Amino acid sequence: MLTVKMVVTGPFNAGKTEFIQTVSEIDVVSTERKISSEAERVKETTTVAMDFGRITVDEELVLYLFGTPGQKRFDFMWEILSEGMLGFIVMVDSTAPETFREARNILEAFRTFSPTPYVVAASKQDKEGAWDLEDIRIALRLDDEDKLLPCVAVDKEAVKNVLLELLDSILKELG
Repeated sequence: MLTVKMVVTGPFNAGKTEFIQTVSEIDVVSTERKISSEAERVKETTTVAMDFGRITVDEELVLYLFGTPGQKRFDFMWEILSEGMLGFIVMVDSTAPETFREARNILEAFRTFSPTPYVVAASKQDKEGAWDLEDIRIALRLDDEDKLLPCVAVDKEAVKNVLLELLDSILKELG
C-alpha cells in the first residue's frame, strides 16, 4: 500500500481546516484554539499545531493530509510538518488580496523545505469579491506551469479536484 503525505498550508483563514474536514474519512484531529486577539476576529478559532485527516483512495493508496497553522507565530511547525511530504497545497483566500504576499512567502518557504510537487488552491471562489484566477496568478507571481486551481473548501468535488491534481503530479514524480 502506498501512503502519500500531503501538506495543506496557507495564510490564516484561507480555509485549510475546512478543506481537510470536507474530505477526511476520519474525524479530523485538530488543534484549534479560541482566538484571543481582537485583531484576528474574522473567525473564532485558529490552528496552533496542525490538522490531520485521512482519505483511502483505494486498497492501494491512502492520503494523509496535514494542515499547517496559518498564523506567523506558529510557523515553526511548517518545517516539522513538511518532513516526509510528497507534495503540498498552498491555499490562498481569493477574497483577501492583503494575504497574497504572505501566501507567496509560504509557497517559497515550502519549496525550500522540499522540492516536491505543489498546487495553489484559490479558495472562496464562491464568495463575492473573489479575484479571478489570472489576477491571482499575477499577484502571486506564479509561472504558467504552476498549477493554480479554483476551490471552495466546503465543496467535496472542488477539494477532490485539487487533491487529484496534486496526486497526479506526485505519482508522475514517483515514476
